[in-house]
Amino acid sequence: MWELRHRGGCPGPGGAVAPPPREGEAAGGDHETESTSDKETDIDDRYGDLDSRTDSDIPEIPPSSDRTPEILKKALSGLSSRWKNWWIRGILTLTMISLFFLIIYMGSFMLMLLVLGIQVKCFHEIITIGYRVYRSYDLPWFRTLSWYFLLCVNYFFYGETVADYFATFVQREEQLQFLIRYHRFISFALYLAGFCMFVLSLVKKHYRLQFYMFAWTHVTLLITVTQSHLVIQNLFEGMIWFLVPISSVICNDITAYLFGFFFGRTPLIKLSPKKTWEGFIGGFFSTVIFGFIAAYVLSKYQYFVCPVEYRSDVNSFVTECEPSELFQLQSYSLPPFLKALLRRIHSIALSTFASLIGPFGGFFASGFKRAFKIKDFANTIPGHGGIMDRFDCQYLMATFVHVYITSFIRGPNPSKVLQQLLVLQPEQQLNIYKTLKTHLIEKGILQPTLKV
Repeated sequence: MWELRHRGGCPGPGGAVAPPPREGEAAGGDHETESTSDKETDIDDRYGDLDSRTDSDIPEIPPSSDRTPEILKKALSGLSSRWKNWWIRGILTLTMISLFFLIIYMGSFMLMLLVLGIQVKCFHEIITIGYRVYRSYDLPWFRTLSWYFLLCVNYFFYGETVADYFATFVQREEQLQFLIRYHRFISFALYLAGFCMFVLSLVKKHYRLQFYMFAWTHVTLLITVTQSHLVIQNLFEGMIWFLVPISSVICNDITAYLFGFFFGRTPLIKLSPKKTWEGFIGGFFSTVIFGFIAAYVLSKYQYFVCPVEYRSDVNSFVTECEPSELFQLQSYSLPPFLKALLRRIHSIALSTFASLIGPFGGFFASGFKRAFKIKDFANTIPGHGGIMDRFDCQYLMATFVHVYITSFIRGPNPSKVLQQLLVLQPEQQLNIYKTLKTHLIEKGILQPTLKV
């Protein structure tokens, strides 16, 4: 057909008439090369239409199978679907909260493993959606490269954490010193290897689609790995910075659902038709009250307010310290109602964000699921969907808490300063020592006659 258009002046792709061959142009030779090139262009254009598809062109993903335990199905068989879903969600919610309390009791290390496990599962759910949507194209290395990049990014982020919080342990191990010292170079080399593998995997007619999936993987890494790393960073600042934000989002999710279930009448947003203004407002006030209570109770225990530190002498994490003034009741020459308000200003900030801005993480996830015609990210938890369905708001909350801590709470990190000092040359260390000694003498902390 393309040859007929060139020879006979038939309308081209845009409706225009193609010009006849130039004088003296043979049927073969250059014309054959030009025709072949045109065919390749036509093929590329047809496969290049992928980015112009509308949402209605996205292939539907088969619905997930129902994983509700048979014992629950039999017990709730006489109820309507609305109340059956209510009981299933309620029972599974109480079960997950109980397991969460158990992990808290087991200590900070188990909480870190929990965060890592959730991160991997969320990554798997999002990547699987991309793989299912575009599975008919049979792209090479997509899943392999996605998991490889996950390992690379985790190595980069958590290697930095090891260097910051395990400095004393690292100094004892010579092999770890090498990995920490050249950590960023090793991370970059690993990423370059994956980048080269991606370029080598490019297949003609699928270039644009493969770059879509390359971007899909990196956005997924940004959402899951970066946010989970911030969650662990918050945990190291003190378990209270981990528990209050997470429990506030959970409280908002539960109370908004309850208020919406029993009193909801006014739709809130088109992305989530089941969300109502009644649920949103009820969840807000419930979360603020919960934040007051949770912050007040947890601030009384060192286990929750002390930074999590690794002690090499006992080879474990410890949470022992003298609580800072941040967690102690202070006296202010203000009206009584303002005293109570200022003592809990941080809990107000966290609970307000969890109830007003946090739900937008859920709205974002709802829009994502609607774009790909799916109800849930997965069917991991009966009545709730996938792990990502339950943690879409948590990731947004983790970023806010990290920014809040670094802006208003945390000062310089002594462990990081010490680590940087230990890798300096002896002459540089001595100069820093003399400067520090002079400064402490001027401040009156050391006596001028002190000899070393």
